Amino acid sequence: MAKKAGPLSGLKVVELAGLAPAPFACTILADLGADVIRVDRATPGNDVIGFPNDPLARGRRSIGINTKTPEGVELVLKLADEADVLIEGFRPGVAERMGIGPEQVHARNPRLVYGRMTGYGQDGPLATVAGHDINYIGISGALEPIGHAGQRPVVPLNLVGDFGGGGLLLAMGVLAALFERQSSGKGQVVDASMVDGAALLTTSLHGLLNSGLWPGGRGENMLDGGAPFYDTYETADGKYVAIGAIEMRFWGDLVKVLGLDPEETPVHVDKNEWPKLRKIVAEAVAKHTRDELVAKAEGTDACLTPVLAPGEAPSHPHNVARGTFVDIGGVVQPAPAPRFDRTPAETPEPPRPKGADTADVLAELGVDAEGVERLKAADTIV
Repeated sequence: MAKKAGPLSGLKVVELAGLAPAPFACTILADLGADVIRVDRATPGNDVIGFPNDPLARGRRSIGINTKTPEGVELVLKLADEADVLIEGFRPGVAERMGIGPEQVHARNPRLVYGRMTGYGQDGPLATVAGHDINYIGISGALEPIGHAGQRPVVPLNLVGDFGGGGLLLAMGVLAALFERQSSGKGQVVDASMVDGAALLTTSLHGLLNSGLWPGGRGENMLDGGAPFYDTYETADGKYVAIGAIEMRFWGDLVKVLGLDPEETPVHVDKNEWPKLRKIVAEAVAKHTRDELVAKAEGTDACLTPVLAPGEAPSHPHNVARGTFVDIGGVVQPAPAPRFDRTPAETPEPPRPKGADTADVLAELGVDAEGVERLKAADTIV
């Protein structure tokens, strides 16, 4: 296979197919130029692991292998022999029982970086317990502060655990291990836990707590919607704008955009005035449609932006100018990020059907056409 463009061009990654966080880590690596081979389960049908045209399956090849057979396990090990990275998202102990755990792989390829994605980590009292994003961010301390005062915590989609504290953390860990390998010549296991990752995302919050700068409960502080100058407001057309006018100069611009009288508007940093100020801002915002307000704020530092639905975001002029979203196989989705000036990433290819590249990948391992047919007949591959 020809090398892809991007800063990770030439990096070889084996992905044991799963859902959400581990595939997201592999998407990041594939977006940036790595040759990722997704090992799908060898079952009938041409579906990808998630759903057709799933962006989390873009930019890599697929080989269908039945890992419940000795021959299938050996094929995975052969892939790992030639790889720099292997990523799996099983519960602790599952990969070992399959015969493709770190010890089995490192015995053959000690330079391989073995990335492991779990909710609770590879050890600890909850390591083998089932859970999802909401559970992981719940015990990490990341969920409780999110929401309005006097109300229950609000679920922030599965962005904090699965993706920010999960897949992104794993991708970073893999790259750190690859950097270390340059000096040691050895691979290692990367234990990426969504609890650990979500907790890491709250680092700044712990600093605020310890310094006394986060004195209130949920929804009562500056950055959690408690401050009237840092929140969302409904507009006349039932849509919303986001306001983040913290600094005095930015607040001054916002006061002008909203048509408020500076002499009669409470000091925005005076917490005692927040209830009154919130009512004033809400009433001013409600006089205009979302797009009217956005137009009034254009060219200012009022820190007022539209709250766009995911389907609207690709059409925003800034996102269009930056190419923040791309169309891949008829599905509009985020483009690879970040950006590199010398080794830019290419637009990813659409997701491949399960097993679409089995023959080609096996040929790279030295398996001829006759061997491929034999493996198919034995239900080892698809």
